[in-house]
Amino acid sequence: MKIIFATSNENKVKEVKEILPKHIAIVSLKEMGYTEDIEETGSTLEENSLLKAQTIFDKYKLPVLAEDTGLEVDALQGAPGVYSARYAGEHGNSEANMQLLLKNLEKEDNRKAQFRTVATFIAENSSSIYTGVVRGEIIKEKTGEKGFGYDPIFIPAGFDKTFAEMSSQEKSIVSHRAIAMQKFAQHFEN
Repeated sequence: MKIIFATSNENKVKEVKEILPKHIAIVSLKEMGYTEDIEETGSTLEENSLLKAQTIFDKYKLPVLAEDTGLEVDALQGAPGVYSARYAGEHGNSEANMQLLLKNLEKEDNRKAQFRTVATFIAENSSSIYTGVVRGEIIKEKTGEKGFGYDPIFIPAGFDKTFAEMSSQEKSIVSHRAIAMQKFAQHFEN
């Protein structure tokens, strides 16, 4: 089964391909030749996930999986949330986003946070939504070279290392994206 994964983030494509069973063939927007930006104009992760999925489904009329992920920090009332990728202004500038987040948490003792992924699947006669959440905390300085986004400053609950210190295999078992994609795969198999 071929499913278009509606993202231009190659890190997410790689991660999802590792998570999902091999018989679910994920095709990236790049592989489809789609180069336009899909504006994330939604005010929630759910709205952005649906917007991306619907945009690509309307164009290709093939099954589409899309997701939106946010880092939600308790002391910042859930920020950066839906604005995680553009928290510091420029979309996708992970370093600037992390530095701003660390600055905003400098005087905070409560560093609890969660990553939340909302995945939307649309096919010809159906659509469904899957959510994955991982609780954890924001550390005071970056650690680790792997991963992407906020991975170097987030330690998931029950672990003593950041996502950026985990192997891709470790992260693909416990991450928010893994939880959402595993729910999708389970539903898809049934």
